[in-house]
Amino acid sequence: MKNNTTIDRCSFCGRSRKEVAILISGLNGFICESCVSQASEIIKDEIQHQQKFDLNDIKLLKPKEIKEFLDQYVIGQDDAKKYLSVAVYNHYKRLAQPNTKDDVEIEKSNIILVGETGTGKTLLARTIAKMLNVPFTIVDATVLTEAGYVGEDIESILTRLLQAADYDVKAAERGIVFIDEIDKIARKGDNPSITRDVSGEGVQQGLLKLLEGSIVNVPPQGGRKHPDQKMIPVDTKNILFICGGAFDGIDRKIAQRLNTQVVGYGNSARTAQLDRKNMMQYVAPQDLKAFGLIPEIIGRLPVLTHLNPLDRTALRNILTEPKNAIIKQYVKLFEIDGIKLTFSEETFEYIVDKAVEFKLGARGLRSICEIIMNDAMFEMPSEKVKEFTVTLDYAKSKLDKANLHKLQLQ
Repeated sequence: MKNNTTIDRCSFCGRSRKEVAILISGLNGFICESCVSQASEIIKDEIQHQQKFDLNDIKLLKPKEIKEFLDQYVIGQDDAKKYLSVAVYNHYKRLAQPNTKDDVEIEKSNIILVGETGTGKTLLARTIAKMLNVPFTIVDATVLTEAGYVGEDIESILTRLLQAADYDVKAAERGIVFIDEIDKIARKGDNPSITRDVSGEGVQQGLLKLLEGSIVNVPPQGGRKHPDQKMIPVDTKNILFICGGAFDGIDRKIAQRLNTQVVGYGNSARTAQLDRKNMMQYVAPQDLKAFGLIPEIIGRLPVLTHLNPLDRTALRNILTEPKNAIIKQYVKLFEIDGIKLTFSEETFEYIVDKAVEFKLGARGLRSICEIIMNDAMFEMPSEKVKEFTVTLDYAKSKLDKANLHKLQLQ
């Protein structure tokens, strides 16, 4: 006979049924919701601790295989993909190289990507991160300042990499860092600064030790350094740095250099062959120097490649072809609400035409689609609608209502 005085209690913390919200019963005991939550956190931390980054576990893809993976997510930009694929392959082949007795030491090849906004620089970096089982972080150069000034110190780059590696220093020392908006730290004039340029040339000087390879003391939680703070030493010799920037206006520097290289009759013949709609393809290290990067940092970014402006065909493919295409995202969003979303072919062509007109690249496609779809996304979930087709007339009416012409670049 059961004793009526017996009180059901959590077998872990001992709290009674009255003291907890939920008490789950088992064969020989009970567990409350608080202990379940704590157990879940313990399991999560233990799994993360066991899944350390191991260089031996990396499946080293060949450059062609890396490019094929990038092709699934990024349209076009074959030259940039080839440079990136080779650099990543050589980086991990270099790390996997056994110690030999010869004097040949393979140096890392940091990369700088130059291209207009919306051409896919950051997307290439994010896609590489999907493929690799290594610590990877993306940082924005615009927030960096010299030590002692408002903003983030240079070492905060490595703090983020450490966080991505779950503070496994050995793994972080074999990671990849993508520094975005590198052009925003260009110095303000062609001559070396005689005063403090705390967010420009000063940051470039601070980046030199990271790019070249040295042991840097990193504050584990970020923030400012102070004498009593515990630091983590990180060796950057084996960290691959990929830098990207729009370098708005560098096309004028390139044109100026190309027009002055040849004097006389040969000048007109040479310049006549130039593709003036895509001057970025002729970019050279001296153009980066003229733009405002110091020679020392250019020398530490030996692999220079460009991204082509997106033409109409590329923009059309970006809409629907990649695995994470913009249109596929909208179809998925409506599918969650039980609505089948379709687009007419004329609507696709209209969206692309507007993106070309406004010169905003792939980001322009997303902005235009958001304007077209906003009302439908607001109203449809509350209505009993099973199918919805975006027609050309519907798209035009939404864009006309939004006065999108105000966004056009001059």
